[in-house]
Amino acid sequence: MGALRGTHELSTLMMDSGPRAAKLLREDGVDAVVISPSCPACSRTVLILGGILEAQGLATVALASNLEIAKRAKAPRALYCDFPLGRPFGRPKDPAYQHRVLKAAFDLFERPAGPVLEIFPDVIKDEADHPIACPLPPRFDPALPPSVDEARGLRSAWDRARARNGGTDVGLRVGPDRIPEAISAFIQIAKGIPWKELFASEEAMLETAKDIRNYYEEAAAALVDHVPAARAAEAWFYRRTHTGRVFLDTFRQLRESGQEKEMSMVALNYIVPASQEGADSEAGA
Repeated sequence: MGALRGTHELSTLMMDSGPRAAKLLREDGVDAVVISPSCPACSRTVLILGGILEAQGLATVALASNLEIAKRAKAPRALYCDFPLGRPFGRPKDPAYQHRVLKAAFDLFERPAGPVLEIFPDVIKDEADHPIACPLPPRFDPALPPSVDEARGLRSAWDRARARNGGTDVGLRVGPDRIPEAISAFIQIAKGIPWKELFASEEAMLETAKDIRNYYEEAAAALVDHVPAARAAEAWFYRRTHTGRVFLDTFRQLRESGQEKEMSMVALNYIVPASQEGADSEAGA
């Protein structure tokens, strides 16, 4: 469930899309709904939607990632989990743990319509400052920019990850074959070329940044023998890789040149998330 930022979007949810979603769910024979968020703004969305669905005759539980928002929203039933953003059910690839969280959510259906707010007892710490210990390929072609050479060297690891996972999140805008080319565009922005000369739209730049980050984090998963801690792969990308350094330099160039004023916070966050804005890259050190 995504974030709704403007008043108009919230009005649409409350008066149009929310009731229509309830109608479709009832037609499908649904009688209970669990909704999970991805970020703090998404928490507000799911909590509001929970109230809308409940008013339409559907029992709801909304997971929340922001406690203060959950307290103010007074949803019919809410479960607050103090987990890193983007992981509303806890640890990835740990179905037993995820089922614990889901059971705690389902248990709230036994409670009368609220507002009910329960707090899951566990806390999972964010690891945005602690990169995974993941090896990087040695330089192969010194004629290439280090980040482009690095991305090429990670291709075999990415291929293994895709085969193991049976799929990939790379491909919103560029596929794996075009990742080195896409990195070159961000190198140009970091050097001062306006982003509008390299990308047709903000969406194109955002989705390209997503593809590059997904490519790296999927490759990293094939190079370690454990499930990375929360956001540790993100920290590895920005603090250890040459391409992470390019993204940091791009972000700083956009700010220093004033181009960030032409962009949404969503796009800027996909180039460098808030947790990594002050990161110092160790790539090549």
